[in-house]
Amino acid sequence: MAVMNVNPTRMELTNLKKKLVTARRGHKLLKDKRDELMRRFLDMVRENKELRREVEQAILEANKHISVARSVMQGQALDVSLMLPKQELQLDVTSKNVMSVNIPVFEITKRSARDSDAYSYGFGFTSGDLDDAVESLGKVFEKMVRLAEIEKSCQMMSAEIEKTRRRVNALEHVLIPQYTDTIKYITMKLDENERSTITRLMKVKDMMLKEQIESHKFQT
Repeated sequence: MAVMNVNPTRMELTNLKKKLVTARRGHKLLKDKRDELMRRFLDMVRENKELRREVEQAILEANKHISVARSVMQGQALDVSLMLPKQELQLDVTSKNVMSVNIPVFEITKRSARDSDAYSYGFGFTSGDLDDAVESLGKVFEKMVRLAEIEKSCQMMSAEIEKTRRRVNALEHVLIPQYTDTIKYITMKLDENERSTITRLMKVKDMMLKEQIESHKFQT
């Protein structure tokens, strides 16, 4: 029996009953939070898996095109072609609250909306495979940013799920049983004290009656 070290009084019993009600309410709320976090976490994991597959496939294709471009272009010419990009990107990082977890939100802003600005070179002296590589990376870049956002969110939600799970277990297996057992113990002690008090009162009453009877006999 996990009984807390408290005085077995009626005031303590009342306080423990209030704490037990609060603990049970908190346990239910934390369980609901844990379940909802788990549901959203699994949705993110599925999205993360699909995004990673798409990103890895696109990067693989881009690497193939770069390898072909390197085989038909001089290495120095290839490096110079990619040295001065015309497109400029800005990454804005904010956050949103999901079940008390502030997960990141990444938003990309392009300086120019023209797709041609992704190419920092002229097309006259470069390989078509280089164009394909740049196009592949340009298309997958937003998915890469989203993948980073999702993976960081998964890490943060996983930590919050673990923390919530520990709190639920502490309430369910430690605190609530302690409150319940202590309430039973105090109730039993109070009942025992009440029975003892009644017994003493009955003995006192019997003694008083006996004294009255003896006194009456003596007078007569």
